[in-house]
Amino acid sequence: MNEIPPDIALAERLFTELAAPYAQQVGITRDAYGPGEQAAHERFVDTAEALGLETHADAAGNHFAVCRGRDRSLPAWLIGSHLDSVPQGGNYDGAAGVVAGLTAIAGLLSAGITPRRDIIVAAFRAEESTWFPASYLGSRSALGQLRAEDLEVTRADTGRSLGDHMRDCGGDPEAVSAGHSWLGQRALHAMLELHIEQGPTLETEELALGIVTGIAGSFRYRQARCLGEWGHSGAVARAHRHDALMAFCELALALEREWAALETQGRSATVTVGQIATPPAQHAFSKIPGEVGFCLDVRSESPETLGHLERFLFATAERIADERGVRFDLGPRTASQPAPMSPALTERCRALASELGIAHRLLPSGAGHDAATFSNAGIPAQMLFVRNQHGSHNPDEAMRLADFAEGVRVIAALIQA
Repeated sequence: MNEIPPDIALAERLFTELAAPYAQQVGITRDAYGPGEQAAHERFVDTAEALGLETHADAAGNHFAVCRGRDRSLPAWLIGSHLDSVPQGGNYDGAAGVVAGLTAIAGLLSAGITPRRDIIVAAFRAEESTWFPASYLGSRSALGQLRAEDLEVTRADTGRSLGDHMRDCGGDPEAVSAGHSWLGQRALHAMLELHIEQGPTLETEELALGIVTGIAGSFRYRQARCLGEWGHSGAVARAHRHDALMAFCELALALEREWAALETQGRSATVTVGQIATPPAQHAFSKIPGEVGFCLDVRSESPETLGHLERFLFATAERIADERGVRFDLGPRTASQPAPMSPALTERCRALASELGIAHRLLPSGAGHDAATFSNAGIPAQMLFVRNQHGSHNPDEAMRLADFAEGVRVIAALIQA
């Protein structure tokens, strides 16, 4: 193995340029299929072309940069992530994986090394489902997996369809729904994605790098409601109430207790309830809540655990509804499949990290990532996590460039094969 120093000066400049438009704002908002994400994609293309790489765009507006290998008949490495962010998020979630690919290739080129096979760096669209209520829109479209109905989902803030937003950004939604795919025409050796860790494990354990074993799948109910009966707070005795809020609270606590019970059995999951509200037009100080809205996000690496928790949800909601005289309407369901990482790539990354003297550990990903799309499509995939100091999906998201460099060192060593 030739150890190739990554071009960290390039990475630092790119991160600075990506953050610059938001200097006078709170956090980073690169809206999916909007001006923020579009500007980041343009920056990606300019940087790739300055490195002498081929650049391509597909019908969905994903962008790709190709470093030619010595044997172009071989399946290519794919390195990438997304460039959108959540509203008022951080600068590194997603973007670090795109910058990592360019940084690794720049290091190879500076050392005068032509890789054995092509290396493709991908900048995907719309990974953050905050904007559109669907998972992995960019990476799925890159593999020709979006359906016509997917293009009809609407963006949370504008109410306009994905197809309309895609067209605004130069895409061709009709070609996307027909399955046209630039990347799908390429044979892929494996997909690599570097990402900041979105929890505290690596920082707490003082480790620079995490090697991911798998990505959790999920089921989600974004527009759930509990429907009871409005009533006078002083005039209705407890036995006669149909309190939607208390019924909801009982359901939420039951899910929390079941999650804790699963943990004692060594079964990993997360259960998150949020966006809890009674209707402003009807609620009042002296009224028993007759309706409460909420959302539910359940994740696990195990399909069996996901199935267990969803069955528990249905059975518990039915029991509470009968006992309290309320009704639960969970609304539309969305879901994603768990995605195991390639055991061979996981072991290879462990060996390279050890050889390079990089402190690391194995860990799962509770959050979803574009690498899941490729794993579930049968393409070997591997993620690397870089520690970050302040969590994710917030303006304080952090990443030390020295830690980022350690992750890119592993990638640069890996892609020489």
